[in-house]
Amino acid sequence: MATSVRRTLVALHRGACHRLKNAETSLEHPLPLYLPARTKKRYFIPPAAGLKGKREQNPETKARAAGIVFRQQYLERPINIACTAGVFDPYIPPEGDARLSALSKEGLKQRTEQIRQSAASQLAIRKIKEHDSQFSTKGFAERAQEIFIEAHGALTQFNKEKLHSLVTERCYPEMTRGNRYKTIRWTFVESLEVPRVVHARCPDMVTKGNLYGQVTVRMHSKQTLAIYDRFGRLMLGSEEQPKDVLEYLVLERHLINPYGMWRLHGKIVPSWAPAKDPIVKTLCIPGPELKPWQEFDPLSHEIPKPAAVQWYK
Repeated sequence: MATSVRRTLVALHRGACHRLKNAETSLEHPLPLYLPARTKKRYFIPPAAGLKGKREQNPETKARAAGIVFRQQYLERPINIACTAGVFDPYIPPEGDARLSALSKEGLKQRTEQIRQSAASQLAIRKIKEHDSQFSTKGFAERAQEIFIEAHGALTQFNKEKLHSLVTERCYPEMTRGNRYKTIRWTFVESLEVPRVVHARCPDMVTKGNLYGQVTVRMHSKQTLAIYDRFGRLMLGSEEQPKDVLEYLVLERHLINPYGMWRLHGKIVPSWAPAKDPIVKTLCIPGPELKPWQEFDPLSHEIPKPAAVQWYK
């Protein structure tokens, strides 16, 4: 009995000493008034990139579980109202144009067919004159040739600001695609025939009354073109030998815009046009593996030839 009482007193004494020590430490470092409790996570952790072989979870499902609502994504295409996306009712050049004489039988047939099909063009020209009082078919053809020469001059000089003011947003990537590391030499020698307007359309886009004027100009001229690669090697054409070029240029203007200008919109290539000359590309020939102290001798180096391959049918 005495032993059990003694054990109880010792336990009470130890508990009292422990409480006194905790009280002293609490005075020096006061305990917080509340205890943090772990709750449900309310933030969304995106899936780690580069996890291969693991099961991928839908991020939208994880976001909903975390209490976050995904914003709806709209798949919309940007619309450029400064120009159209193509050529409306493109002009179909007659086969053998610039080769057949107007006095021949075939040439007279082509001429009469063009006169019959010019009714829609006359209506479009009237609409264009309502918004552009200075428009005339004769003066516009000369102005179109000047725009064509200025645009190709800006292309050879890589003047992007001037080129943007002379061509539309549809024509710009077509003219500049693949010319980053190339040198272009282009000159306009002379005009073989007087440029003339052969086609005109005045379509509207998006809403009725949002009119765009598209005029096709026939231009027959003599030009020189030479394209060099980044190593200075000739890829296409020649600077000394001019060629006769027959082109059908399409110029466009946003008519209801008072500050709109006529710009080059594209070219019409007839189906009977001859194929273009192939481009000579520069290839890299692998050389020998040299040590740092060795020098390359081009005279003693032999170009490896590809091994013969036997084909079986």
